[in-house]
Amino acid sequence: MPIAACPYNRRFTLSGAPGARSGLTMNDFLHKLPEFIGHHVALSALFVILLLALIVMQISTLFSKVRELTPAGLTALINRENPLLIDLSSIADFEKMHVPGARQVAMSQFDPEKKDLAKAKELPVVVMDKDGRGNSVKAAQRLVKAGFVKVHTLGGGVLAWHAAQLPVAKGNK
Repeated sequence: MPIAACPYNRRFTLSGAPGARSGLTMNDFLHKLPEFIGHHVALSALFVILLLALIVMQISTLFSKVRELTPAGLTALINRENPLLIDLSSIADFEKMHVPGARQVAMSQFDPEKKDLAKAKELPVVVMDKDGRGNSVKAAQRLVKAGFVKVHTLGGGVLAWHAAQLPVAKGNK
Protein backbone atom coordinates (compact mmCIF):
# COMPACT_ATOMS: atom_id res chain seq x y z
CA MET A 1 0.00 0.00 0.00
CA PRO A 2 1.58 3.32 -0.98
CA ILE A 3 2.10 5.86 1.79
CA ALA A 4 -0.24 8.42 0.21
CA ALA A 5 -3.12 5.90 0.18
CA CYS A 6 -2.75 5.02 3.85
CA PRO A 7 -5.85 6.26 5.73
CA TYR A 8 -3.73 7.13 8.78
CA ASN A 9 -1.39 9.41 6.84
CA ARG A 10 -3.49 12.57 6.82
CA ARG A 11 -2.51 16.17 7.31
CA PHE A 12 -4.66 18.00 9.84
CA THR A 13 -4.78 21.72 10.33
CA LEU A 14 -6.40 23.82 13.04
CA SER A 15 -9.63 23.78 11.00
CA GLY A 16 -9.74 20.00 11.54
CA ALA A 17 -10.28 19.03 7.92
CA PRO A 18 -7.85 16.43 6.65
CA GLY A 19 -5.59 17.75 3.97
CA ALA A 20 -7.02 21.26 4.06
CA ARG A 21 -4.49 23.85 3.07
CA SER A 22 -6.30 26.93 4.31
CA GLY A 23 -6.31 26.15 8.02
CA LEU A 24 -6.91 28.55 10.86
CA THR A 25 -3.95 30.87 11.10
CA MET A 26 -2.64 32.28 14.35
CA ASN A 27 -4.13 35.64 13.45
CA ASP A 28 -7.57 34.07 12.92
CA PHE A 29 -7.21 32.16 16.17
CA LEU A 30 -6.39 35.32 18.15
CA HIS A 31 -9.36 37.14 16.59
CA LYS A 32 -11.75 34.30 17.48
CA LEU A 33 -10.42 33.87 21.02
CA PRO A 34 -12.50 36.69 22.59
CA GLU A 35 -15.62 35.21 21.00
CA PHE A 36 -14.79 31.79 22.44
CA ILE A 37 -14.18 33.28 25.89
CA GLY A 38 -17.48 35.16 25.68
CA HIS A 39 -19.38 31.96 24.87
CA HIS A 40 -17.53 29.86 27.47
CA VAL A 41 -17.08 32.19 30.45
CA ALA A 42 -17.14 29.46 33.12
CA LEU A 43 -14.65 27.29 31.23
CA SER A 44 -12.35 30.26 30.62
CA ALA A 45 -12.55 31.33 34.28
CA LEU A 46 -11.73 27.79 35.41
CA PHE A 47 -8.73 27.73 33.08
CA VAL A 48 -7.43 31.04 34.45
CA ILE A 49 -7.94 29.89 38.08
CA LEU A 50 -6.12 26.61 37.47
CA LEU A 51 -3.30 28.38 35.64
CA LEU A 52 -2.87 30.88 38.49
CA ALA A 53 -2.94 28.07 41.08
CA LEU A 54 -0.26 26.20 39.17
CA ILE A 55 1.91 29.31 38.93
CA VAL A 56 1.51 30.08 42.65
CA MET A 57 2.40 26.48 43.58
CA GLN A 58 5.52 26.54 41.41
CA ILE A 59 6.65 29.89 42.80
CA SER A 60 6.07 28.78 46.40
CA THR A 61 8.06 25.61 45.72
CA LEU A 62 10.89 27.69 44.29
CA PHE A 63 11.13 29.91 47.36
CA SER A 64 10.38 27.24 49.96
CA LYS A 65 13.16 26.45 52.39
CA VAL A 66 11.93 22.85 52.56
CA ARG A 67 13.03 20.68 49.65
CA GLU A 68 11.20 17.53 48.64
CA LEU A 69 13.44 14.59 47.86
CA THR A 70 12.77 11.57 45.72
CA PRO A 71 13.90 8.20 47.07
CA ALA A 72 16.95 8.41 44.79
CA GLY A 73 17.67 11.92 46.06
CA LEU A 74 17.45 10.71 49.66
CA THR A 75 19.84 7.87 48.86
CA ALA A 76 22.33 10.37 47.45
CA LEU A 77 21.93 12.62 50.50
CA ILE A 78 22.46 9.67 52.86
CA ASN A 79 25.62 8.69 50.98
CA ARG A 80 26.96 12.28 50.93
CA GLU A 81 25.99 13.90 54.20
CA ASN A 82 24.54 11.35 56.65
CA PRO A 83 21.34 13.29 57.50
CA LEU A 84 19.12 12.95 60.54
CA LEU A 85 16.10 10.89 59.44
CA ILE A 86 12.85 11.52 61.32
CA ASP A 87 9.87 9.27 60.62
CA LEU A 88 6.50 10.59 61.79
CA SER A 89 4.62 7.41 60.89
CA SER A 90 2.57 5.69 63.54
CA ILE A 91 4.44 3.18 65.69
CA ALA A 92 2.65 0.29 63.96
CA ASP A 93 3.58 1.57 60.49
CA PHE A 94 7.15 2.27 61.60
CA GLU A 95 7.55 -1.27 62.92
CA LYS A 96 6.22 -2.72 59.64
CA MET A 97 8.64 -0.76 57.49
CA HIS A 98 10.90 2.29 57.68
CA VAL A 99 13.98 3.77 56.04
CA PRO A 100 17.07 2.27 57.69
CA GLY A 101 18.51 4.68 60.23
CA ALA A 102 15.27 6.63 60.69
CA ARG A 103 14.03 7.52 64.17
CA GLN A 104 10.32 7.29 64.89
CA VAL A 105 8.80 10.34 66.55
CA ALA A 106 5.10 10.79 67.15
CA MET A 107 3.81 14.07 65.76
CA SER A 108 2.34 14.89 69.17
CA GLN A 109 5.85 14.65 70.65
CA PHE A 110 7.67 16.36 67.79
CA ASP A 111 9.34 19.48 69.15
CA PRO A 112 12.08 21.20 67.12
CA GLU A 113 13.16 23.11 70.23
CA LYS A 114 14.19 19.95 72.13
CA LYS A 115 17.82 19.93 73.19
CA ASP A 116 18.73 16.76 71.27
CA LEU A 117 17.17 18.12 68.06
CA ALA A 118 18.60 21.62 68.56
CA LYS A 119 22.11 20.14 68.35
CA ALA A 120 21.40 19.12 64.75
CA LYS A 121 20.48 22.57 63.38
CA GLU A 122 23.36 22.56 60.91
CA LEU A 123 22.90 18.94 59.83
CA PRO A 124 20.58 18.00 56.98
CA VAL A 125 17.26 16.73 58.37
CA VAL A 126 14.82 14.61 56.40
CA VAL A 127 11.29 14.34 57.70
CA MET A 128 9.06 11.58 56.38
CA ASP A 129 5.83 9.78 57.11
CA LYS A 130 4.03 6.79 55.67
CA ASP A 131 2.79 8.29 52.39
CA GLY A 132 4.16 11.84 52.17
CA ARG A 133 0.73 13.39 52.60
CA GLY A 134 0.61 13.51 56.37
CA ASN A 135 2.51 15.57 58.87
CA SER A 136 5.94 15.61 57.27
CA VAL A 137 5.50 18.98 55.53
CA LYS A 138 4.11 20.61 58.70
CA ALA A 139 6.96 19.22 60.76
CA ALA A 140 9.53 20.37 58.19
CA GLN A 141 8.09 23.89 58.27
CA ARG A 142 8.33 23.86 62.07
CA LEU A 143 11.99 22.88 61.77
CA VAL A 144 12.66 25.81 59.42
CA LYS A 145 10.95 28.21 61.84
CA ALA A 146 13.12 26.82 64.63
CA GLY A 147 16.27 27.73 62.67
CA PHE A 148 17.19 24.48 60.94
CA VAL A 149 19.07 25.18 57.73
CA LYS A 150 18.87 22.04 55.57
CA VAL A 151 15.35 20.61 55.83
CA HIS A 152 13.93 18.04 53.43
CA THR A 153 10.86 15.85 53.12
CA LEU A 154 10.63 12.49 51.40
CA GLY A 155 8.11 12.85 48.58
CA GLY A 156 5.67 9.95 48.71
CA GLY A 157 6.95 8.95 52.14
CA VAL A 158 8.17 5.52 53.16
CA LEU A 159 5.79 3.93 50.64
CA ALA A 160 7.67 5.67 47.81
CA TRP A 161 10.96 4.47 49.29
CA HIS A 162 9.63 0.89 49.34
CA ALA A 163 8.14 1.24 45.82
CA ALA A 164 11.60 2.27 44.57
CA GLN A 165 12.77 -1.14 45.84
CA LEU A 166 15.18 0.38 48.31
CA PRO A 167 15.98 -1.49 51.53
CA VAL A 168 13.60 -1.12 54.45
CA ALA A 169 14.09 -1.94 58.10
CA LYS A 170 11.48 -3.57 60.29
CA GLY A 171 10.92 -3.44 64.00
CA ASN A 172 11.41 -0.53 66.33
CA LYS A 173 15.09 0.19 65.55
